[in-house]
Amino acid sequence: MTVYSQTQTEQELNKLTKLVKSGQLSDSLARNIHKLVGLEINQLEIDLTATEKDLSEFEQQYSMSTVDFFRQWQAGEIDDGMDNVEWASLAQMAENLRKRLEFLKGESQK
Repeated sequence: MTVYSQTQTEQELNKLTKLVKSGQLSDSLARNIHKLVGLEINQLEIDLTATEKDLSEFEQQYSMSTVDFFRQWQAGEIDDGMDNVEWASLAQMAENLRKRLEFLKGESQK
């Protein structure tokens, strides 16, 4: 499996951006780009669903919403027990997934 650095990926995306701006992007490449965005959206939705399921289990176990938990966590009102650290991490992960989804869905619908 080939692993590409962020710099390599950015360079390739810059090339594609230049093609788009110059009107030189082929229909085939445009279709593939749209497919890739769709695949990323699909994977993010799968990941978010799994993360929300895990959050739901914490909410049921501790009879508290993630929103309330995270507010108290950020205020330092909840200890750094292992479950709490995991719950906070999952809450942050879910938020990051939502932001990425919102960005990609918003951009892909334009």
